[in-house]
Amino acid sequence: MNLIKRYITLAAMVAMLGTTTVFAAEQPESGKNYGVDAWFIHFDLDWNVNGGLPEKALLVSLQGLANRNAPQLYIVHPPEFQWEITGPLFDFYQRKHGVKFHELQSADAALTQFKDVAKGYVVWDKNVGASLNVAFTIAGVEDVVVVSEELIPLVEQHGLKQFDDLRGRYTGKTDAEIYQDAYNKYWDRCAKDRVMLMGGNHGAVRMPGMADWGVEQKMFFHDLSANLNNPAHQAELALTRRIFSELEPGGYVFGWHSYGKDTEEQYTTLLSMYGLRMEGLHNLPNLSFNNQFTFTPGFKFTNNHSMPLDAKLMAEEKVYISFVQSDSIGIGVWTKPGRGKLPFGWQVTMNWTEFSPAALEYFHESATPNDYFIGGLSGPGYMYPNSIPADRFPILMKRARELMALLDEHIMEIMDNTAADGNVGNTDLTKETVDAYYREFPDVIGFINGYGPARTRDLRDTRPMISYEYYIDPRRPRDQVAADLNELIALNSKRPYYLLVHVRESNDVNSLVEITKQLEGPIEIVPIDRFLKLAASKKTYTTRYQDPEDPKHFEGFPKE
Repeated sequence: MNLIKRYITLAAMVAMLGTTTVFAAEQPESGKNYGVDAWFIHFDLDWNVNGGLPEKALLVSLQGLANRNAPQLYIVHPPEFQWEITGPLFDFYQRKHGVKFHELQSADAALTQFKDVAKGYVVWDKNVGASLNVAFTIAGVEDVVVVSEELIPLVEQHGLKQFDDLRGRYTGKTDAEIYQDAYNKYWDRCAKDRVMLMGGNHGAVRMPGMADWGVEQKMFFHDLSANLNNPAHQAELALTRRIFSELEPGGYVFGWHSYGKDTEEQYTTLLSMYGLRMEGLHNLPNLSFNNQFTFTPGFKFTNNHSMPLDAKLMAEEKVYISFVQSDSIGIGVWTKPGRGKLPFGWQVTMNWTEFSPAALEYFHESATPNDYFIGGLSGPGYMYPNSIPADRFPILMKRARELMALLDEHIMEIMDNTAADGNVGNTDLTKETVDAYYREFPDVIGFINGYGPARTRDLRDTRPMISYEYYIDPRRPRDQVAADLNELIALNSKRPYYLLVHVRESNDVNSLVEITKQLEGPIEIVPIDRFLKLAASKKTYTTRYQDPEDPKHFEGFPKE
């Protein structure tokens, strides 16, 4: 089957994305919701189905309803939570937006404050994992909260009536059958430009931290598989494809794939084939609150350029090293000690200009002179460019250019694991993809590519494309990382040598400082903008793209 024939016309895509792009690229209305009263509640780290999950599911569904028209309920997670910035953002809202927060001590207190936003409740079945996602879909379209059976007395004490009860309804049913039933009943009433892929943790632990956003936006929730290698998943995959084909062009897939069904690579390949964009993780919190704010009056993004954008540099006969962290700033080490001791590139989730403006402003406000922001990942959202249909690529990248201009970003980071599995496999870009990026981004300093090491390299006029040479796993002992880097330096004896290093989230900067002290030879640690300018000045690397003989796609996931 030809996927292109199933797509909405390019003209429709231009119309839809053109309107959205103009909105996103303009400076948002300043001062919105300044000085409002809001409430907050603390979460712990217990997301066990038979522990803290039921109450958390209730509260995030209530949060989505409470924040429909105003920012009223915010959740503060422990510093150990993957998204480490809920505490700093809580302070930022008070300091810069004048929010007057009032603490809620329990779910009972939250219901006392916000019971009027709900029309009732829906009961999910703790013995059928998919029923929780169906319940979240119902919560959004019917304005009800989500409860498990032990919480029924609590919500009824607050006058809420039962709207639906999923207990027993899906016993013995497959996930494909469960989500098909939900699709038949609710899809027509759900948002058509976004869908909630509420996967991630599965089994005894579930972590639907992003459910508030899905409820507020009336999204369809699911964790359908994108695994072509498992014959048992074919019915799920068929429904996934149907949903993706019915989303508006350039739409969002919020959340994350199920760790128990498929891989990040499989899912991102599939959604990219439909010209869609992945955004966030299943546990990204508070978007229903963050979405209610704009930038503070007078704020303008200004990047920490290490030199003028038109500067001309000349590389010396030495090793130039630059560090970049992707994986979104909020799940990295931004708040950990040591940031600022080394020049660091940080990949920014550009779409947060729409969904979390305060978070982006917080990062820029708290940046040190050594923190430099770059665009990514691959475009206006996470996607694999080798798999994006050719007719959708220019429209998506037009939006990326506009968002990068708003954010004062001049480097595009690209990642394509269509033919890879994690950090193993072919992460190179085809020549056609490289040509497309050079065509669509004529004003960038350059491009960086990969996640694990890759081999795509190019230089056109003054814009280089350099792939990562090394990936720092936080679990690898620091002395071994230093030994690996020294080996790369020794093997690549032609100078200058441009050693681009990808720093995985949770690598602390202090340990990287110790690594740099162990490196041998004439080396210089430079900011990523300077690194690319130097790489443009003296080309000692070979132009290379994905080889025609290389595998083109992830095994078991051929193009249609």
